[in-house]
Amino acid sequence: MKIVTWNCNGAFRKKFDNLFDYRADLYIIQECENPNESKDNDYQNWAENYIWIGDTKNKGLGVFAKPEIKLEKLDWINNFKNHSVKHFLPCKINEEFDLLAVWTHRNNSPNFGYIGQLWKYIQVNKDKLNGTLIAGDFNSNSIWDQWDRWWNHSDVINELKELGIESVYHYLTGEQQGKETIPTLYYQRKLSRPYHIDYIFGAKIFIERTKKFQIGEANKWLKFSDHMPIFFEIEKNS
Repeated sequence: MKIVTWNCNGAFRKKFDNLFDYRADLYIIQECENPNESKDNDYQNWAENYIWIGDTKNKGLGVFAKPEIKLEKLDWINNFKNHSVKHFLPCKINEEFDLLAVWTHRNNSPNFGYIGQLWKYIQVNKDKLNGTLIAGDFNSNSIWDQWDRWWNHSDVINELKELGIESVYHYLTGEQQGKETIPTLYYQRKLSRPYHIDYIFGAKIFIERTKKFQIGEANKWLKFSDHMPIFFEIEKNS
């Protein structure tokens, strides 16, 4: 199975065809339009099998699948102590595994923005996360950990690890969190401001079946978005 996650930086209707060469089974796209409310016929026709959530029709989180794939939205808890969190889109794929698509948001929270939103989401959905694939734009890295927080990036990484879920990139490269050598974001599209904030996390069953893991190169993708797409391929279950 081939999977792509990409923060397209908006206007996905004008960019989705640039992913065609990869022929993915699943596309996890952040900052994309709702196909159902788009006036672009090509985009609507391509997005015949999808699930989408968002605050406005122009910018949300979508999971797009090939027509033959069964894609089912899951009803996971989306609030923590009566405060909603965003954006998280849990799906079941072919009744085989669960996928959690992620695009963390500030969500007008002075303390629990971005990685804090994911930390909250994990707290109320731990019982569902075993064996899950998690992918998307976390807007986070351990370089921004703060000493007086218990919901830092590193804390989230450790909680996921306790659930048997690890970053595919870090597992394959052996690099430490916060010391990544390949960026996924060039802030304001400047090569001088590289960061690693997009991830694919998976249970052992996914990592051990990895056929390909690749981060897009700036010379190809920076004209479309400040984020680089991540290409991930796993072997089918024998």
